[in-house]
Amino acid sequence: MVDREEALRYHSSSPAGKVEVNPTKPTLTQHDLSLAYTPGVAEPCREIHADPEKVFEYTAKGNLVAVITNGTAVLGLGNIGPMAGKPVMEGKGVLFKRFAGIDVFDIELDAPDVEGFCQAVKALAPTFGGINLEDIKGPECFVIEERLRKELDIPVFHDDQHGTAIIICAGLVNAMMLFNKRMEDIRVVFSGAGAAALATARLIQHLGVDPANILICDSKGVLRKDREDAMKNTFKAEFAVETDRVSLADAMVDADVFIGVSVAGIVTPEMLKSMAEKPIVFALANPDPEIPYDLARETRPDAIVATGRSDYPNQINNVLGFPFIFRGALDTRATTVNEAMMIAAVNALAELAREDVDDSVTEAYGDEHLSFGPGYIIPKPFDSRVLLRVAPAVALAATLSGVARRPINDIEEYRLKLEKLLGKEREVMRYAFEQARSRPRRVVLADGEYEKVLRAAGQLLDEGITQPILVGREKVIRETAQRLELDLPFDSGRCTIYDPRDSEFTADFEQRLFERRGRKGMSRDDARRAMRGRNWFSAMLVREGHAAGMVAGLGGNFPETLRPVLQVVGTAPDAQRVAGVHLMVIKNELMFFADTTLTLDPSAEELAEIACLSSDLASEFGVDPRVAMLSFSNFGSVRNERSDKVRRATEFVRRWRPDLEVEGEIHADIALVPEHCQQLYPFSKLSGRANVLIFPSLESGNVAQKVAQCTGADAAIGPFLVGLDRPVNILAPYAGVREIVLTAAITAMQAGRQDLTSDQSEYDLLRLARHRAKNVQRPPISATEQGG
Repeated sequence: MVDREEALRYHSSSPAGKVEVNPTKPTLTQHDLSLAYTPGVAEPCREIHADPEKVFEYTAKGNLVAVITNGTAVLGLGNIGPMAGKPVMEGKGVLFKRFAGIDVFDIELDAPDVEGFCQAVKALAPTFGGINLEDIKGPECFVIEERLRKELDIPVFHDDQHGTAIIICAGLVNAMMLFNKRMEDIRVVFSGAGAAALATARLIQHLGVDPANILICDSKGVLRKDREDAMKNTFKAEFAVETDRVSLADAMVDADVFIGVSVAGIVTPEMLKSMAEKPIVFALANPDPEIPYDLARETRPDAIVATGRSDYPNQINNVLGFPFIFRGALDTRATTVNEAMMIAAVNALAELAREDVDDSVTEAYGDEHLSFGPGYIIPKPFDSRVLLRVAPAVALAATLSGVARRPINDIEEYRLKLEKLLGKEREVMRYAFEQARSRPRRVVLADGEYEKVLRAAGQLLDEGITQPILVGREKVIRETAQRLELDLPFDSGRCTIYDPRDSEFTADFEQRLFERRGRKGMSRDDARRAMRGRNWFSAMLVREGHAAGMVAGLGGNFPETLRPVLQVVGTAPDAQRVAGVHLMVIKNELMFFADTTLTLDPSAEELAEIACLSSDLASEFGVDPRVAMLSFSNFGSVRNERSDKVRRATEFVRRWRPDLEVEGEIHADIALVPEHCQQLYPFSKLSGRANVLIFPSLESGNVAQKVAQCTGADAAIGPFLVGLDRPVNILAPYAGVREIVLTAAITAMQAGRQDLTSDQSEYDLLRLARHRAKNVQRPPISATEQGG
């Protein structure tokens, strides 16, 4: 439960409230301001005056929704007025932005009557791409929405009605599937006859429920045709029936489905006992349901139960609907949200719940056992895939039903556009997946006994990224996969297990390791013991060509995991140094920090090699590298042996790799703010913000990476090891399934680009050119520095 004082502090801490307005264009100079306002602003005004459709091109209208209330029915608080309802409307705006990237103005109208409310909204409508009506009491809410939908040419959506109905119906579709029941055969009882109940009753009819099998109860009992008060209400009268059932208890006898959108405690255990076999119970009153979840499950163990609460399974939460419905409607410039779009949202949500749950969701909710079944019939709000499924489904329905002014013809292209709203990390993941699929390579997962590695292996297979090799005790791996109900194809060759203790390769690997390390202090017994270890065995699989790359790190600390990699896989022919590079996502840009893990105090030549290797990694991610050799000096402003080292390193990079855009020695702020760089140092070779940052020491690189990760970076991915003969990447011990999958995909991507072919890949030619360009004699790196 939320503490009252905590909630008040949350809303009152400076700045007060939950929203603010941020400019999307530069406003740093007088010239910027003259473009943002007068005189520059006159030009888009003229364009829009000549062609009103250009308002979507020159203003934020196309991504702006009004959340409007008059405060007459706010949550469970009742008629508290527009001002007291403002925190709720701000909260709604936060959800729009957080889940679908939609901007919101919350508007609280002092207009309790229908006419005044409609006139105000119509006057405001030119500002917005859509209208979300919120917390308006019935029956006025029905009249207001119906009238505004007729009179406006933008989507008008009363979330208390349709948003709730869509999520209920998605859950109902899946519950029916689990119980093998048909819509046309079921009896449905509602407790509550307000906006949500009536909208849901209409929508379930579109799903196939017979209107004659729907009973709706208000505070006076079943809506019947002989009830004069019910028949006087136009909206209730639509659902009045001829029946001898009078009370809610009467209505629930032999019912298949109960949908409660009323008040707490109105349903008793006896009522539940009277329902049909395998009942479906949606007790959605907030904060306390019509019957407590635990009591409902205890009374009817055969039931599927859903509530509106997040602390129980099957939460019916409107946030699964309205952000994504509006996203699809705005992107097609739909004139309305019609039934076809709502049904599309229902089906998209229901289908997503039947898929395997993404690891990021299980981590967010701390529940590793989310899977389709009686306890999971609806997706979780933090499942990022909801945006990618619901918005395209709604957009396609808008297009096919003829209400889209900008039809979506390529849904997959639209889905990729939406994916960018989820952040650059998601884009990196998609890029790595696509690259790995295009050049399939086998990757060994050294920590094969871990549950999260086995889950990752399943996802890697499902996505077609790689056919993983798992290293560990075969019995443990098989038993763990069975316990987790993972259908991994161990016996088909697509997912191979190697047990270092009794593998067919073990004896040969021991001999090869001894031959490789015998003159560097490793005895035959040392080699035998080492080869029983997962990391040593996995590294040898890579060296001997049984795998193209390796992912490890869950079972030990970084130095212990790195040592066998350095001693078995070794450095690439053109490299004398292995470095660690972090890929940082900062303000939706990819940046590469190096060296962040390995080289304590690199020489000028080592620093130059780190820059070249890091630039190659950036290129593998489709980034044109702009390299900054960082220092406390700008182009000799401070003469010191440390700044001189960075200056000499920059010269080496230019000599070895004339194709690279590199600058140094240079301050970090000069490298990252192009305007400052061009103003102070117009001779700089950087054409824009640097995206490969080479730090003068491990201390500075590691500290900078950690500070960025903890204070402003959207994501930190890695470290990735560069300079090895074959791709190997080391995970943090706390890495989750998502990180394992991404790291394995990137490793497979690197392996696909690095593999030699008869034609020599572009990657190999690049390495060869760099190798030939290094026409200076370089001192060897000591064995101690590189792991012995």
